[in-house]
Amino acid sequence: MYDLVIIGGGPGGLSAGIYAIRLGLNTLLVEREMVGGQIALSDLIENYPGFPSISGAGLMEKFEGHARGLGLEIKFTDVQDVASQGNVKVLKTSDGEITTKSVIVATGAKPRRLGVAGEKEFTGKGVSYCATCDGPFFKGLRVVVVGGGDTALKEAVYLSKMAKTVYIVHRRDQFRGEKIQQKRAEEASNVEFLKSHTLKEIKGDKVVEKVVLEDLKTKETRVLDSEGVFIFVGINPTTDFIDVDKDESGFIKTNQKMETSVPGVFAAGDCRTTPLLQVATAVGDGAIAAYTAADYVEGLS
Repeated sequence: MYDLVIIGGGPGGLSAGIYAIRLGLNTLLVEREMVGGQIALSDLIENYPGFPSISGAGLMEKFEGHARGLGLEIKFTDVQDVASQGNVKVLKTSDGEITTKSVIVATGAKPRRLGVAGEKEFTGKGVSYCATCDGPFFKGLRVVVVGGGDTALKEAVYLSKMAKTVYIVHRRDQFRGEKIQQKRAEEASNVEFLKSHTLKEIKGDKVVEKVVLEDLKTKETRVLDSEGVFIFVGINPTTDFIDVDKDESGFIKTNQKMETSVPGVFAAGDCRTTPLLQVATAVGDGAIAAYTAADYVEGLS
């Protein structure tokens, strides 16, 4: 019987683990794939305090080393279900059941991929899903933003402050984003709209150099010079395995203490409703969730 099981080994989960161990909780962290999460795939991070420039994998190695050094137990298994039996939570995993007094869900979210040729090969080499993370690398360059919702329009405006030219590619002839976001994009002098277009292929040698677009009205193909491609067509949270209150997109609803609708179940990081998906915010969530879990476990005794 554990005091706490943390599901997910990204920044939020590892942060929760560090704080939980320091708070004296008998803690287990379970991870399905690899410790580090999505951020471990980033080539370069320049906005995490204390590390002016470091790879995502390098930063997460430091997180993991810190957590393991404190004695955090880490197990690789796939959590399929979380059920409450009184004050006990039972996790059904691919390796059997785990029982615990409390749970922190820190499973993150994954950007929705387009699945076009070149997308996978150039991820981290010109293809990005986070303008806040990678935008500064494209100062003075040409970039393509794919999407037509609020996120795509906001990120295009953000990128317009540093990029030479921003092309917004949207498959419909009308944007889905709020009118105010459209207006801000229209007011940016270096933003060009390519409505009724789809991205068909991303090309380059070692990094992105060109994109192939299709005009859905004329069916003509257009090759555009571009050093970067930012894709904003949605985010999928990893929350299907747990039954708690979620928003319409599947993100877990929490209060400021990271409490979910189920007592003893907490959430941290990108899997919960949050206005910013960043390592720094996930770390803060994890710390708060650990403290709240510790208070909850103490209240059971």
